[in-house]
Amino acid sequence: MTSVPLRFPEEASQLVVRRRTVRTGEVDLAVFEQGDPTDPTILLVHGFPDTHRLWDGVADLLAENFHVVRYDVRGAGDSTAPRDRSGYRAELLSDDVIAVADAVSPREPVHLVAHDWGSIQCWEPVTDHAVSHRIKSYTSISGPSMDHVGHWIRQRLRKPTPAHLRELAAQLTHSWYVYLHQIPVLPELMWRTVIGPNWAKLLEKVEGIRHVPGHPVPTIGADAARGVQLYRLNIFNRLRSPRRRTADMPVQIIIPTRDNYVSAGLAQGVEQWIDKLWRRELVAGHWAPVSHPEAVARMVEEFVDHVQGLPMTRSLQRAKGGSADQEFTNQLVVVTGAGRGIGQATARAFAHLGAEVVVADLDLDAARQTAASIGPAAYPYQVDVADEDAMRRFADDVAAEHGVPDIVVNNAGIGMAGAFLDTTTADWRRVLDVNLLGVVHGCQIFGAMMAEHGEGGHIVNLASAAAYTPSRTMSAYATSKAAVLMLSDCVRAELADNGIGVSAICPGIVATDITNTTKFTGADDIEQQRLRQKATKAYARRGFGPEKVADDIVDAVRRGAAVVPVTPEAKIARFGSRFTPGLMRAAARWDVTR
Repeated sequence: MTSVPLRFPEEASQLVVRRRTVRTGEVDLAVFEQGDPTDPTILLVHGFPDTHRLWDGVADLLAENFHVVRYDVRGAGDSTAPRDRSGYRAELLSDDVIAVADAVSPREPVHLVAHDWGSIQCWEPVTDHAVSHRIKSYTSISGPSMDHVGHWIRQRLRKPTPAHLRELAAQLTHSWYVYLHQIPVLPELMWRTVIGPNWAKLLEKVEGIRHVPGHPVPTIGADAARGVQLYRLNIFNRLRSPRRRTADMPVQIIIPTRDNYVSAGLAQGVEQWIDKLWRRELVAGHWAPVSHPEAVARMVEEFVDHVQGLPMTRSLQRAKGGSADQEFTNQLVVVTGAGRGIGQATARAFAHLGAEVVVADLDLDAARQTAASIGPAAYPYQVDVADEDAMRRFADDVAAEHGVPDIVVNNAGIGMAGAFLDTTTADWRRVLDVNLLGVVHGCQIFGAMMAEHGEGGHIVNLASAAAYTPSRTMSAYATSKAAVLMLSDCVRAELADNGIGVSAICPGIVATDITNTTKFTGADDIEQQRLRQKATKAYARRGFGPEKVADDIVDAVRRGAAVVPVTPEAKIARFGSRFTPGLMRAAARWDVTR
């Protein structure tokens, strides 16, 4: 192996890309570096039919804290190609990885990150104990070990249960392109004349990836035509005679949940070959490094930081197999209006099931009391959900201190009753600001965070049976909750693409403190107090406590339920709104305040 050293400019920006050439066997590999060479080295390996440009977005982010290296694999991009097809054998690809690692980080092992065929070829040195000491950690994205896949297939054929047969059928369907690449001559011709020139359009149509500068490269047709040999030389021989290949270093497998080519089932059972395994899901398609560079970079950085000695993040703790002993262990739940009532009961319910809970309320003392009753895994915050700027500061503080939440419960709300003609514009603004815009702020601000985070999640919005139960005395409140119900349906449709569920919870009469703070429009202070006391006694006689609503909220998250009527009267009203709307409109004339 020979290399051409580069002069590294002093105080160079991490975005400056430095190039060198590494000779390995008969090929010259074009190697590209960013960041400070004294920092830990992360080596990025691309797959088929890509080049090092696949990693542009990921590399720029990682280079802020690491020495980032990537290269064009043999026969791709600026690297030279072997003289004949035998030059694409897996053992030679493994030699390339180690040659680059030795050139760019001769004294320290590298953190290896690979995608697609890059991952497949990197399993070779990762599981080869003669050279694996040169690798400190391995992150694999959409590229399993062919030996592991061979054992995976054999295990399912030995025990052909319906579940195993479904998994096999799913992967056989996903792998259609593997069979096509076995056909002589035709794949090469198609890549050079049809597929290669239109690859960017195909990525946009199939994967939803719009054109990214530098990807794909102009040489993609010729690169892919040569790279077809990867499929012909390295798949079926491994599947027919899989070896026992184990890994000693920490391994992180990132599973894009919308991968059209590599099924999630292939990651099952890998723990029998790897002692230190983290298995993480990313809501993305096959080309996740291009479509979700921020999420991929974050996952890599969290993993490398931990291998370097830092504590595991909550996301890493979830990914570590067998670490959770309770259903919501290592999940972060944010609950607004958690100082009392349904919010308080919900915070306690999630904490009881292992979650860490952010207890938010307009009344900081109430939030602190709730958090104290839960224990050290609860964190009190003060926030006015109606204030967008305050909600953004709150969300930023939560993310900075505790991370992006997995579950957000938009519970904060106020009560209002009375005749429509007695309800002032100020009354309308107040109830809509809190009950509707408070939920809008929670969905929009935390929803954007969760979507960018890339690991899915769930949002729960507290609506009410009033959302579909018209009443002459609850026009403002019912309207605000009906808007929350519709908002939830709309947001659910949009965030589904990000793996984020949305549930609308519709309680009926629940014995909470809301009756003591409800405003009765058109009433003087004395009448106001009388109506509050009357409502409080009526709700207390109903005997349906907030703990039962909290149980339904937890179950809604568990099931991914869309709309959840809670109390019996809420369920009856839901039925009536669908099948007897005329009866519901007639009943609306009854004055419930009397």
